[in-house]
Amino acid sequence: MATKGDKDRDSNDQSINLEQVARLIEALEEDLKQVQSGSRDIQRLRDEVETLKNVLNSPVRRHHWVRDGLHGIREVIENALDKAKTEGFKGTQYISEIARILGM
Repeated sequence: MATKGDKDRDSNDQSINLEQVARLIEALEEDLKQVQSGSRDIQRLRDEVETLKNVLNSPVRRHHWVRDGLHGIREVIENALDKAKTEGFKGTQYISEIARILGM
């Protein structure tokens, strides 16, 4: 059941374009298919992407859940950037896109 706090947060987060987030997640999934690393950071990134994809596919979408998911993905990319860069993953591109979506 949604609480008043959830509704207040959602009304404050309406600026998140869920279609843009869905396109970002789709692009991330495609790029992650190319990364062969089995590192813990890359697996965590795959997990974060899958979690956010599930939030977007949920019949109940809370913008603050999407915002939290984007922050989580950004954090993992920042932490894994050096490892992924050597495998052709363009993490800075995704960090920039996430910041733009979040209005940062």
